[in-house]
Amino acid sequence: MIRKLAKWFGGILLLGVAAVSVFAVNAVYFKPWSIDVYFERAFIKLGSTSPEILSQLRILEQFGIDGHNAHLDDVSEAEQHRQMQIIKDELAVLHQYNRAGLGGQKAISYDVFSYFLGNMVEGERWKYHDYPLNQMFGVQNSLPEFLAEVHQINNIKEADYYLSRLDEVDRKFSQVLDGLKIREERNILPPRFVIDSVLKEMQNFIAQPAHENILYTSLEERLNKIEGLANEERVRILGRGESLIDAEIYPAYKHLIAYYRQLQQEVFENNGVWALPDGDEFYAYQVRSHTTTNLSPEELHRTGVEEVARIEGEMNRIFSSIGQDSGSISARFAAINNDPQFLYEDSDKGREQIIADYQVMIDAINTGLGEYFDVQPAMGVEVRRVPEFKEQGAPGAYYNPPAMDGSRPGVFYANLRDVHETKKFGMPTLAYHEAVPGHHFQLAIAQELKGVPTFRKLGLFTAYAEGWALYAEQVAKEAGFQENPYNDLGRLQAEMFRAVRLVVDTGLHHKRWSREEAINYMVEKTGMAETEVTTEIERYLVMPGQALAYKAGMLKILELRGRAQAALGNAFDIRQFHNVMLTNGALPLAILERQVDDWIAAEKG
Repeated sequence: MIRKLAKWFGGILLLGVAAVSVFAVNAVYFKPWSIDVYFERAFIKLGSTSPEILSQLRILEQFGIDGHNAHLDDVSEAEQHRQMQIIKDELAVLHQYNRAGLGGQKAISYDVFSYFLGNMVEGERWKYHDYPLNQMFGVQNSLPEFLAEVHQINNIKEADYYLSRLDEVDRKFSQVLDGLKIREERNILPPRFVIDSVLKEMQNFIAQPAHENILYTSLEERLNKIEGLANEERVRILGRGESLIDAEIYPAYKHLIAYYRQLQQEVFENNGVWALPDGDEFYAYQVRSHTTTNLSPEELHRTGVEEVARIEGEMNRIFSSIGQDSGSISARFAAINNDPQFLYEDSDKGREQIIADYQVMIDAINTGLGEYFDVQPAMGVEVRRVPEFKEQGAPGAYYNPPAMDGSRPGVFYANLRDVHETKKFGMPTLAYHEAVPGHHFQLAIAQELKGVPTFRKLGLFTAYAEGWALYAEQVAKEAGFQENPYNDLGRLQAEMFRAVRLVVDTGLHHKRWSREEAINYMVEKTGMAETEVTTEIERYLVMPGQALAYKAGMLKILELRGRAQAALGNAFDIRQFHNVMLTNGALPLAILERQVDDWIAAEKG
């Protein structure tokens, strides 16, 4: 869409400077006469507030606009206030358009953007109810990963942009520290384990010499790939990088370490967000935001208990078929968890084999889904290891979408901190969830959509995105990729994992369970290793409500599929149903439901 707008702007130039001036003033400062122009203007306004997001998306680079790659985000209080005002202003402009006069994709875009902006405005009340330093996605680990994995270095200019960003770390961290102090004044403090974990992580990060730090080594690796780079330039860039790490970045980390050490003396509990000011109301908002529904924490807890019981029954039947008729789910999984046939060698060679095996699984299913999908992404997906500096606090896996300019494929990151956590019978399901036909299909297809605003190409709604990925695990089973009973147990264990999340997330934040109570419940019901479960429970404590989205989204998609099958009978085409799911971009669940209902009506004629 931005390319189209650029060409359109170019055409307008032929009409004369006066016409351009009139258009530009209208498009930038007032309500654009075209809602399509409005959507792109609003997206540019919002997106331009984050140079880091712009580097992730790489939309502007194809037009020679790349200055944002020299900067880090401004996270100051003043800038956050300015950004919220932009959101409010753009929402007000959107509501000036006549919704009743819109149809097709314009109507969908109106509804999606109105929901998205309105949800952010509602969330302004809770802007301090988070933990900027945390073991999952805190600035202390996400920024180094961004610089090493996302910031591209293909020439000297991009290397200098990288150095410029290193030079801005101290400024950004100072702004983060200001925000932490505001939270402390408001009695918004993280659980104790967060402080302990982040302190250890930051201390380890600065304990190594600068030339061994990932910020230096990743720079060196990328410089080595630039053909024809003069040695004096290489020496200059690396020397400046090492100097910035020592003189700017390590001191910036030390300031955060000093603050968290002081905070460590004040915090002794590991509570859910109920313990924060107005915590119950905040959690209710988080539940609505992440599930894009009006379901209450109590309703979701009850659904979780029911789903756990159902899945447990399916597990029992499979365990019986392989001769394991007695014992708890946890005990029976423990037996196969330690079976050598399902384990990898605990070595670099074993880790390399895990990455290779994941890639084989993804490549295999990618060629075997013709009966279920007639739209597939053009961009590929590859498997990489979670960066070692952050793997202790990171989840078992996650996915990053391709760059929009095609310069970077989709990436499925696998956590290899403990080889024993990677069981062969669970790997296919994880690959299908994170890559094909899960997140990679959902996000890469969205990026390639034509005729929709740019914001529709992004994964904005957790319930849709994670619901689809969990549903994709079942589709893989239906397509014949989980026929081995052990692999099917792996699939059910993954689904149980998400059903248990409904119980423990609401348990921690609504029913005031302890961290230990939630860990014990999850170990008992999933059969996962306690180390892995502990990481998950600690994730839910810093991301309240997010874990509810998976099952909430999957159950809605299955409900909609069942509705379509019942209404269309033999005329139901699973490929067309999946097109409705995937070719409208990420949608709030209520809007997704309307699209399915409209499709059913159209199919019935």
